[in-house]
Amino acid sequence: MAKPIEIVSPEQFSEVLKSSRIVVADFYAEWCGPCKQIAPFYEQLSRSLSRPKVATFVKVNTENEGAKLVTAEYAVTHLPTFVIFRDGEVVEKVKGANPKQLQTVLEKLSGDIENVAQGDSSGASSGGIAWRGADLPRGYIDVSGTIDVRGLELLNVDESQFSVRTLFDKSKPSALSKDKASSTEKDWVESDTDEQLLLFTPFNSAVKLHTLQISSLPPTDEDDDDVPMRPKTIKLFTNRPHNLGFDEAEDIDSTQTIEISESDWNSNGTANLSLRFVRFQNVTSLIIFVVDGDGDGDKVRIDRIRLIGESGGKREMGKLEKIGDAPGE
Repeated sequence: MAKPIEIVSPEQFSEVLKSSRIVVADFYAEWCGPCKQIAPFYEQLSRSLSRPKVATFVKVNTENEGAKLVTAEYAVTHLPTFVIFRDGEVVEKVKGANPKQLQTVLEKLSGDIENVAQGDSSGASSGGIAWRGADLPRGYIDVSGTIDVRGLELLNVDESQFSVRTLFDKSKPSALSKDKASSTEKDWVESDTDEQLLLFTPFNSAVKLHTLQISSLPPTDEDDDDVPMRPKTIKLFTNRPHNLGFDEAEDIDSTQTIEISESDWNSNGTANLSLRFVRFQNVTSLIIFVVDGDGDGDKVRIDRIRLIGESGGKREMGKLEKIGDAPGE
């Protein structure tokens, strides 16, 4: 999760290409109006998608003496131009300030290398593109990277065995691994005394939320009375300064209540839940209240959560699609 790196020499750029599997380069100029307009969106993509040694975002000022050689080498004649590299080779160019086209290209590329990134890493701490149990809705990105993990709070979980940060771990859930017994560490969470959970999720900056993706992969041993359930009813609350209590969450009106049916779960154990987008336009915190589970068990299990949407300022970028990409525009 990092801001774009400013390139000042061909040598620096060469080192970046060698050290990162994917490199996205924004060729721009200070006098270029469209470049300035799309810059906040590009920075948001960088913060959301950049991963050490896997995906790196850079900016190349075409007016900078050291960067002019880089500009000439890749025959950049339109501003802005975004050049995407994989393993040091150019795989795509996006000319002009077109945020949707740029995002679509990056999503496809991220999917192509997802398995490789997971093979290089067994957990969130070692880098890699984040695993997702369902496709992203067109035009939106995973904004889970903007979560302030230091402020996460999960109520009614056995903290001696489960960590709330596990929910946003970017690795593939162990329950989907062929070698499920390779580790004794539990990379999911379960409720403690009953089926209810209360998750407080603060953000580092305001976001717009479009979709909630929840992955739940309980074991399928029907003869075991202790098998946890998948969530069934979920209540969402926005912009609360701190977590709610269970009684309060039961009584007050939610921003949205969702009933998850059996058909909502895909083969990855993930439910792709659409939100009432108009109600989630300026979200600084989100509370997810699991009211009950789908079954007769005593506990609920959640393996992963992904929050899909856009940065608070992205909607203004819609105007950029009509801007031409001729040289100097």
